[in-house]
Amino acid sequence: MNLSSRAVRRAIVLAAVGALLPLAVVATSSGAASTTTPTGMTLPTPVIPGAPSLPFTGVTAAPATLSPTIGNLTVSPNVGTEGQPFTISGSGLPANTSVELTWSTATASWIADVEPNTVNWLGRTSTNFNVVLANVTTDSSGNFTFATTVPVDFGGIHDIYAVVNGVEVDHGGYEMFRTVTVSPKSGPIGTPIHITYTALGSSLYGSGGVVLWDNRFVGNMSGNWTRGTATVTIRATGPIGQHVVTIEDGMGVSYLNVVQSPVPYLNGGSAIFTVTRGKVDLTPSITWPDNITPTVSERTTLQTAGLDPSSTAVATLSQTSGPILTKVTVKATGLSGSGTDQLVWSTVIGSRVNCPTSSCWNFESVPLGSAAITNGALSASVTIPDGLGGWHVIQVMNGSKVEAQVPFYVKESIVPFYNSAGKLLSMGVATANDAATPAAIAAGQSGTGTYTFKEGQEFTISLKGVGWTQLDNTLAVDYDNSFIGYGCGFNSNGYMVVHLRATGGPGVHLIDFYPLLYTQQPSFANTQGGMLPILSYQNNIPGLALGYQVPSMHFAITIVK
Repeated sequence: MNLSSRAVRRAIVLAAVGALLPLAVVATSSGAASTTTPTGMTLPTPVIPGAPSLPFTGVTAAPATLSPTIGNLTVSPNVGTEGQPFTISGSGLPANTSVELTWSTATASWIADVEPNTVNWLGRTSTNFNVVLANVTTDSSGNFTFATTVPVDFGGIHDIYAVVNGVEVDHGGYEMFRTVTVSPKSGPIGTPIHITYTALGSSLYGSGGVVLWDNRFVGNMSGNWTRGTATVTIRATGPIGQHVVTIEDGMGVSYLNVVQSPVPYLNGGSAIFTVTRGKVDLTPSITWPDNITPTVSERTTLQTAGLDPSSTAVATLSQTSGPILTKVTVKATGLSGSGTDQLVWSTVIGSRVNCPTSSCWNFESVPLGSAAITNGALSASVTIPDGLGGWHVIQVMNGSKVEAQVPFYVKESIVPFYNSAGKLLSMGVATANDAATPAAIAAGQSGTGTYTFKEGQEFTISLKGVGWTQLDNTLAVDYDNSFIGYGCGFNSNGYMVVHLRATGGPGVHLIDFYPLLYTQQPSFANTQGGMLPILSYQNNIPGLALGYQVPSMHFAITIVK
């Protein structure tokens, strides 16, 4: 296909998709057109299963003043990695006196702007403070020695103070270096490879890690909510033989001369993985984030939109999340009206193109049916619409009044492909159909389901339930552990069809989708690491604090001669 025909196809697709979407607009977006950076909020750290607590005693140290004649502590050794022993010694202090030893550390999180109709990602933040390392008592000569081990904590330099009666009288420090663990070391194509990277930094420089596969960028990772420890999983890909897994440092992409930077302790590491012959289940699959309780009260950006403030009615759902077309029972009590109430799905319509020069997107109401009210209550079964993913609300409406509403989270899903007899041909993967007919365009120009292609052949991967906020409107795409771009599902109402080319020679090739933080529209400063695959999505990604469950998705194709 030549360039001019691609341009024509793009214009036809946009026009057709716009015609397919309903236009029952009930409110206009305001935040989408903002030209100033919103203040946002620091997302409270969720409880992460297995995450380390504050180091040493875990007690935050009281504020102390610095002595004008501060002395030196002896820390030996004063560099090392998690779990290594070291000692702290002081001398010349008052005899037989209690001394509080403190250790400098931090908390790190993300900043988000939660609006009525979207969520914007504004970057990361950290706060420095001291914790009590230990309490010791000097001997009759004013000396002490305390032995301990390096804790699980953010990497870099940690100040250690000896505090007597609220005054920091001696000072030392310890510099934490990083460790890399890669397991297993061999296996066939598709083998999950688990990578653990410790002692990532708490401040911006040093907070990010980068995974490379044979010098190809796979994605980045962070340890904001796990005290500097990042754990990620990638998949082994061919050809048969040795491959190099490298863990570098950088704010999104690799900083290759980090030893000459102001943070030379960002040491990284590498390992050899050997791809062997053998079979692994390469059926398309979804890997969800850890089951983490949100820490922000808003379960949806639309949770309070349009709700009658005088209503005391309460709505509940038989389940609060699921893919499109999920059957859900809605119940409501305390309704003031009688007769029949309408059930409505509240969502948005639009895109992020040309923002902020236009309204960008609007609220939209989708009818779900009606239900009879009996003694102030109702119960009805509804079907979640085939549309945008993420947080929505189901509204119980009496005329134009919203009496109750309850949030529902639409999860991303893989599109199945069937033949004319109803037999499943593939999940997500299909040929490409470049025909510019309305039917082809409505299907994202995907074709017949199959996992087998010839070298250079165009193919598609189709997903449903992609969202619209900066936390969930896009997914990054890796081909054979090499980041090649991203796809968006906003303009196409949650239906995302990615077009790729089969390359790499005969054999099995892998395609992986990872969460991505969108930073294009609107665009804010200090959002390093945006527009790239986030490999640490399972427990270190801002959307988890708001209840977003953006997964990774895994596919494989076979190239034949």
